[in-house]
Amino acid sequence: MNRKIGMYSSAVNIAAVGGFAACMPFSFDFGSYIFSMIIALSFVPMMCAYTCFSDNTRKAAGYTAVGFAAMYATIILIVYFTQLTAVRSGGLSEQAGMILDYKRFGLFFSFDMLGYAMMSLSTFFAGLAVNVKSKADKWLKALLMIHGVFFFSCLIMPMLGLFTASADGSNSSELVGIAILEFWCVYFIPIGILSLSYFAKNSDELDYKK
Repeated sequence: MNRKIGMYSSAVNIAAVGGFAACMPFSFDFGSYIFSMIIALSFVPMMCAYTCFSDNTRKAAGYTAVGFAAMYATIILIVYFTQLTAVRSGGLSEQAGMILDYKRFGLFFSFDMLGYAMMSLSTFFAGLAVNVKSKADKWLKALLMIHGVFFFSCLIMPMLGLFTASADGSNSSELVGIAILEFWCVYFIPIGILSLSYFAKNSDELDYKK
């Protein structure tokens, strides 16, 4: 069962990241938000699977990855569920819109960046939990740990006010934001593919014997 959960969650994650990447250039916000929620929902079982297949000397790293993954998923689900409900239904006051509307680069955009900072920490510790047995595993471990570097940019950029919106709700940073997110998708899809391969090579029976 551990193997199947790891494989299925990786496959769903790959599809969700691909769907998210496809929606952004067309400004299909509804699709982007739905796929973002699916990414979060599939990411948590992925991290749990890494912990299940880590050896005993790496369990702490795996549990830490799961903890940060839970924080990430909680924040992201709140942010995008709000966009699909309160924001999408309209009727918000100008002040409420500045706070809740993700596209205004206000408080909920900052929450979103905080969520992805937690995701980056989660992948870093997941990389520490990987049992390297092949060249593909080495690539997976490296990609996961390098992804942890995004923690600093996701945490610091909102504090520096690099993303701003004008008073009418338009923003001058939208194209830059799309380019950054598309780059992230190109980076993260190989992680999903290598994760799928990693879990497929592991055995629940061997894990049980540990």
